[in-house]
Amino acid sequence: MRLAGKKALVTGAAGGIGAATALALAQDGADVALVDLHWNDRPGNPSAAIRALGRRGVEIACDVGDLDKSEAAFAEAVSAFGAIDILVTSAVYSDREFFYKADIKGFRKTIDVSLWGAFHFLRATSRHLIDRQAPGSIVLVSSPHAHVPTPSCMAYNMAKAALDMMGKTAATELLGKGIRVNMIYPGWTDTPGERKFFTEETLRVASAALPMKRLMRPDEVARGVVFLCDPASESITGTILSIDGGTQLP
Repeated sequence: MRLAGKKALVTGAAGGIGAATALALAQDGADVALVDLHWNDRPGNPSAAIRALGRRGVEIACDVGDLDKSEAAFAEAVSAFGAIDILVTSAVYSDREFFYKADIKGFRKTIDVSLWGAFHFLRATSRHLIDRQAPGSIVLVSSPHAHVPTPSCMAYNMAKAALDMMGKTAATELLGKGIRVNMIYPGWTDTPGERKFFTEETLRVASAALPMKRLMRPDEVARGVVFLCDPASESITGTILSIDGGTQLP
């Protein structure tokens, strides 16, 4: 129970890496505010499992790409728990199309959710912790797309590259305040979002070509997040932790 008594907020918490992270934080003792745009149409909702552990799990609906709605969602989480000690930004959106053919609305939405959504909660959490003069841990879920110019993913690549610099700059500005900011690089992970782009057969064949011959599991990524949020990791800030099954190796 390394996180006993801690209050966490996870965006994109209704499924995939966000849901696995919310559950993993609760398993280590934290109460969790679960922020997501959709709560009725996403598989793997972790709220019931969190409550079964005896932790508090509060669902908050929010479009993280909207500043006012994000600040309202953060205030709702603080009202429910009294404070927030941990933030994990996992909300993401992505379309895949060559940039010169891409629908500009989808292009902008990718950046609004994947970059600005993280910034909105990074800003709100940092202000909250500074006002409380309290230590805290922030983990931004980034991606190897930050440095790999994957075709048909320009908006997502841009968002993750900017997110990395945003996190490192925040870590620098928050040095000395007890607030740590780190990023995590998941490899190709088996999440519901992958079914937007690939069939089950495509995923099966493609995953067999990966170094570990399989996709990463969301719970594997979540364990890395918990490690970074652990108070015993107080010397780790401004870094990137890759949990990618070796896919970035030569």
